[in-house]
Order: sequence, then C-alpha cells, then structure tokens
Amino acid sequence: MKKILLTGASGYIGSHLMNKLKENYEIIAVSRNIENKSNEQNVTWKSADLFDLNEITEVMKNVDIAIYLVHSMMPSAKLTQASFEDMDAILADNFAKASSFNKVKHIVFMSGLIPNTNELSPHLRSRLECERILGAYGVPVTTLRAGLIIGAKGSSYPILKKLVERLPGLLLPKWAYNTTLPVAIDDVINGLYKIVERDPQANESIDIGGPSHMTYKDLFNQTAQVLDKNLPTLDLPIIPIWLSKYWVKLISGVPKEMVYPLMDSLIHDMIRDNKNIVEDISIGKIDYKESVRNALEEEAATQKKSKKTSKSAIKDVRAISRVTLPKDMTMSQLAELYANFLNKITLNVVSSNFNEDNFIITVPFLNKKLLLLRKDGATSNEDRILYRIVGGDFALDSNGGNARLEFRRLPYSDECIIALQEYEPTLPWWFYKYTQAKIHKSVMNLFKFNLKTKKSTEKGGFNMKKFILPVVIIGVIVLKIYGLKKYLAKNNNMSNAEL
Repeated sequence: MKKILLTGASGYIGSHLMNKLKENYEIIAVSRNIENKSNEQNVTWKSADLFDLNEITEVMKNVDIAIYLVHSMMPSAKLTQASFEDMDAILADNFAKASSFNKVKHIVFMSGLIPNTNELSPHLRSRLECERILGAYGVPVTTLRAGLIIGAKGSSYPILKKLVERLPGLLLPKWAYNTTLPVAIDDVINGLYKIVERDPQANESIDIGGPSHMTYKDLFNQTAQVLDKNLPTLDLPIIPIWLSKYWVKLISGVPKEMVYPLMDSLIHDMIRDNKNIVEDISIGKIDYKESVRNALEEEAATQKKSKKTSKSAIKDVRAISRVTLPKDMTMSQLAELYANFLNKITLNVVSSNFNEDNFIITVPFLNKKLLLLRKDGATSNEDRILYRIVGGDFALDSNGGNARLEFRRLPYSDECIIALQEYEPTLPWWFYKYTQAKIHKSVMNLFKFNLKTKKSTEKGGFNMKKFILPVVIIGVIVLKIYGLKKYLAKNNNMSNAEL
C-alpha cells in the first residue's frame, strides 16, 4: 500500500480527499494542531509546522506521494509582518526541499486556473510561483488548476452565497460579466484522486472545471434561483474593484486577508486551457445548480456539528521580506551585508557583529546584547543560511526555543527571502507591537530600498543623508525601550519586596 502525506488534511478539501484516499492508501495527515484528531485505519495524524523545514522533512520520511493543499491567505493569530505571497513561497520551498530529500516520487498541488496573461493578480501570481517552486527540486509535480470550487466550506462559494442571501439586490460592476468556470467539490476530489494514481515523469498542469463556463452574473442569478430568492440586478460598470472588495468584505463577514486576494482575481476571465485538458479529469460532470444544492445539503448536515473556536493571540512573531540580489551572491554574503547595513543605518548606535558562526546585535554604549544568533550549520548552505536566536536582552526564550532568522534564495530566481520566525520578545506584548516590531519592519523596508538603490546606480553607494531621521528615531526608541524595561523591572522588584 502506497503512503501519502496529506497537508491541509484538516481543511475542507483535505478532509474530503482523505475520506476518499484512505480506502486504498496509507495516509499521513499533517496539521499544525492535532489535539482533537484521532488516528484511524490507514490514517495517522502528525503535527508539523510547514514553516519549519526540519519538521516537514521529518514527517515526510518513507512517503511515496506528497499532496500540497496549503495557502497563507487566512489571518494568523501570530503577529505577522509578511505578505501571503512571501509566506506561500517559503512554505512551497520547504515542502519541495523535504520531498526531494526524502525521495518522494510525486507531488500533487492544488491551484487555480491561470489566465493567459502577464498581468496576473497577486493571488494567481503566487499560485503560479508555488507551482514553479514545487517543481524546482527534481520531484515530478502535477498541478490541478481548478475553477471556482462550489462546496459548503470552500473559499469563494460561501462569499457568493452570503451576498445573494443578505442583499435585497445587486449592483453589478464590470467584473460581473467576466467569465469563470465553477466546479463542484465532488468533481475536484475525483480529479485529485485520479491524479494521485498517475505516474508522471515530468511536471504537468491539468485544468479542471464544471461542464460550462459562466459569468459571475450567471452565478448570482442561478444561486438565487436555487435559494428561491428574487434578486434584482442593475448594471453599474463604473464601480471600481477596490470598492467591490470593501463591500464584499462588509456584507460577507469574511476576513479581508481572504476576500481581497480573491477579488483581485475577478478582473481575469477564468477558462480552461486546451493544452491542459486531460480526459476524465478536466471536465466535471456536475452542473452549477446541482453543485449549489449539494453544498446547501452539506452545510445543513454539518451546521449542527460545527463549533466556532476563537483564536487566542500567539505572542511570537513572523516577519518576512523579499529582496532582489545578484545570482552569484550567497546567503552568507547577504547576511553579512545586512549586518553591515544595520551598523550604517544606526551610525553604530546598534552594532552588528557578524562572523562565520555567530550574528550578535549589541548596543555598545549601554554594554547590552540585544540578540545572540548562532548559525545552524546542519541546515545552512549557499542558498540558505539559518541562525537560531539563542539569547540576548530582547529574546524571551533563550533555551530550546525555535526562534530563528534565515536568509533564503528562491530556486531559479534572483529573489531572496529574509524571515524572522517564532521570535518571542521580552518587552510587554502591547508595547512591542508599536515599537520594536515597527522598527524591524522599517529597517527591512530600508534594507530592501538600499538593495534596489545599489542595483540602479553605477557605484551602488549608500546615501546616508536620506536616513538621518530614521536613525534618530531608532536611537530614541531603543533608549525608551530600555527605560521602560528598567522601570518595569524596578516595579517588579518592589512588588516582590512587598510580598
């Protein structure tokens, strides 16, 4: 029996696919939180954070097929300073590297239809980038590019349904007449199952959709018919997409992190590409109205079982930036460049000492070490260098934590990712968010700008005059941070003395 690793197993598509696969395959179901999950016949749950290359590599041992059903558009309980595109790039790169290391035979990736244009929306551009990254390390990848999936808990259909249910009528923007290709969740699951059974020798893309293309206006009208609702519509093509995004978020109640990227893709016509059509996969059998009725039945059946869970804030940080570098620069050289930049931008008020094994950030005139970082030699190479945060006045967990700073080149690209992950600050959380976190984000933006300046000028010089104000602000905030820490420590000592 072949062994399949299924990421996103607790999600909507993943759970449906697992139910179909477990009859004939051994499933390793991966989720970050498996507290409420129970193993069953042919299904073993394992916890792994896909942002951690070591963890995903470990759970992928002895796997034949790896299924990737992951995206980063949902809001996180962490403090996140990163675009979903950059987070998706790291996740896909980790997954592809782990697959290659473990000699996985086949990767299956769930994506969306890709229009034939160079002006893709950020969401579709990210999906295409993930497809490229997954296929960059030698493991054959089959990408199922699906149209708008119609299912009770899909990404887009619940938004559409809520608009029809909650609005007395619709003002139709220009995008309402663009073409899309809805597809029933059952057709998608059948398509994924058939792809698992394939044995490709090279990367391939397969489009899937329902029996017919439709406009978004058609979707609204036919959904209203199934719901037995009168829904008058009025064309108003002057409504801009940014306004559409706002009112769709407002009416649907879906987080903007999900709504905005999906809405940006409405400017494209989503149609099947003839070269990506595969018999028995690409053309679904369930028409739109039937798929909506099925979704309503599924929703009614699961509504009583579902329980709303609130996310409590996780007090660690994920901050990711993407920069562009010459292809011949190693990640160790990038890390050293970043350290030197910190020295320049702060006029050595903050000093970064960099060598082969350590990266230490200090405030010399206060004789304070802010962060101590140690190179992880086992996982570092020319295209990725990782530092573990092992101490310092600004690091809470200095013994056994997984806080890390990494510099990573994306495959076949001159783009690099700089990622600070699972970092726990010592400052009070409310204060950290508006001081140290803001400083880090500003510094990364300035570093990115400096690299662009270097590439666009002959000498690649650094104009310090442009950054005098940020330097002064950073210096003042650093001093205030230490003042606050001393004040809090003093109060804490007084409280302990009173006890």
